[in-house]
Amino acid sequence: MGMIITAAATALPDPQAATASVVDLAGRAAREALARAQVPASSIGVLINVGVYREHNTFEPAMSALVQKEVGINLDYVADPEPAAGFSFDLMNGACGVLNAVQAGQALLETGSAERLLITAADVHPGGDADRDPGYPYADLGGALLLERSADPHAGFGPVRHYTADRPTDVEGYLDTDTMGRHGRTAITVRREPDHAERLDEFAASAVADYAHETGIDLDRTLVIGPSAASDGTGASGEPHTAAPVIGYLRAMDGERPDGHDQILFVTAGAGPSAACVLYRPEGW
Repeated sequence: MGMIITAAATALPDPQAATASVVDLAGRAAREALARAQVPASSIGVLINVGVYREHNTFEPAMSALVQKEVGINLDYVADPEPAAGFSFDLMNGACGVLNAVQAGQALLETGSAERLLITAADVHPGGDADRDPGYPYADLGGALLLERSADPHAGFGPVRHYTADRPTDVEGYLDTDTMGRHGRTAITVRREPDHAERLDEFAASAVADYAHETGIDLDRTLVIGPSAASDGTGASGEPHTAAPVIGYLRAMDGERPDGHDQILFVTAGAGPSAACVLYRPEGW
């Protein structure tokens, strides 16, 4: 262990803006996380962006570079190479993206490649307003986690494990080229089977059991943050997608901790079907 969450934050669309933007949401969540940690943007060595859905179905250039510019993270690495040059990249694996980024962050911080790492996760309907599309299940929402190394060897993240179900996926998000017409940049098709939620919960529970068996953790003293982290309390309509672990973490830290629970288990599950789990021990728990 050794990599901890220094700060976390979420962001909702600006009510004064005509449409939502993943760069704006991720940028505002990141700046809020930095403000809560009271550290400058120049101290961030790596930014990993894991959002999936974007306004206008934008895929290039890398969203991470635009978020890096929005946050103001070392925009001139020649003039300001210290304390961090500022490297960013996109990592897309749907609902499991945040935990994939945690795994990459562990390697980067462990080797000393960076002192601080920022993970951003934001999803926006391609049309810029999820409320206008009743068939689109996800919320326009952004989240950010600020990570750094801890001097406490007993605090931080454990190993990340990934699991894949031996059955066809029951959720897909894609561009329907036969029907999109001239509005393709603002349209997306999300298909989910009627029993998707139940099957996803069952798969997530199976992943938790496997993770506990593999790593030997005691679930009786573990607070589980699952894939169904609700958007209640965020003000967003629709389900959180890639930002769900951030919401779950904030709710866990703000709520009353059950007696005897001294660790957190992050669980994500989504299309594939695939799932990921990682144990986390906050400092001071």
